[in-house]
Amino acid sequence: MESQAKTFWRYFKRSRLAVGGMTIIVITFLIAGSAPFLAPYDPGKTDVSLKLKPPSIQHYLGTDQLGRDVFSRMLHGSKVSLSVGFVAVAISILIGILVGALAGYYGGWIDSVMMRFVDIMLCFPSFFLILTVVALLGPSLFKVMVVIGITSWMGTSRFVRAEFLSLRERDFVQAAKALGVKDRRIIFRHILPNALAPVFVTATLDVASAILVEAGLSFLGFGVQPPAPSWGNILTEGRTYIFDAWWLTVFPGLAILITVLSFNLLGEGLRDALDPRLRGRR
Repeated sequence: MESQAKTFWRYFKRSRLAVGGMTIIVITFLIAGSAPFLAPYDPGKTDVSLKLKPPSIQHYLGTDQLGRDVFSRMLHGSKVSLSVGFVAVAISILIGILVGALAGYYGGWIDSVMMRFVDIMLCFPSFFLILTVVALLGPSLFKVMVVIGITSWMGTSRFVRAEFLSLRERDFVQAAKALGVKDRRIIFRHILPNALAPVFVTATLDVASAILVEAGLSFLGFGVQPPAPSWGNILTEGRTYIFDAWWLTVFPGLAILITVLSFNLLGEGLRDALDPRLRGRR
């Protein structure tokens, strides 16, 4: 009998776009991890005599207004942008799983109170809520990660709650209760592993959203602060010279576009491969 992993891969690889997205993400991770070795220059080194030089053999993606090598800054910026995306999503997933699991397992007034809180959180425009909190606390890489994480867990909690409402009535859960197994063990050892499929899909899509949010915050000056490079603040620095130095906006913009698109394609592929109802469509 075919294992679940082989079944998943058989359906997942049918989507060439999803496989392509996953390949690009893996390459991006390798580049980000090897940035200190791949970067030909120090990303913070300035040389005003080289300012706004177009792409060339010496500087593959040109230089910025301070003479810094854009290629080196893009490599180091990939590490920052991906770190923000994954740390923020890890925080949001943990909160979402906890809230959704408790609401779905216990139901009753606990479910009502938690879901009403989720509804209240969903009423606020996420980006403006994040922008307000970061503006009040002050911008920094750590604060950006935490704020994005604690303001984007609502979708995960709803998915987990829906799975728990269905799974808590299954025979294996009822058998565990009859044997006197504690609720904590039932939640985290018996039900949660069977409820993680939609969480993986949500997490993949949320990483893309977090990267976009970080880029937006950095573009407005509330994200990662210079001289630390990120794709968002490289894009910000280039907007003043958009007509004189096109490479300062085109290359970071393309990096954001390709990375976010790759995560979205991967998320779609995961959703189709993990959901039996969608497998027959391909």
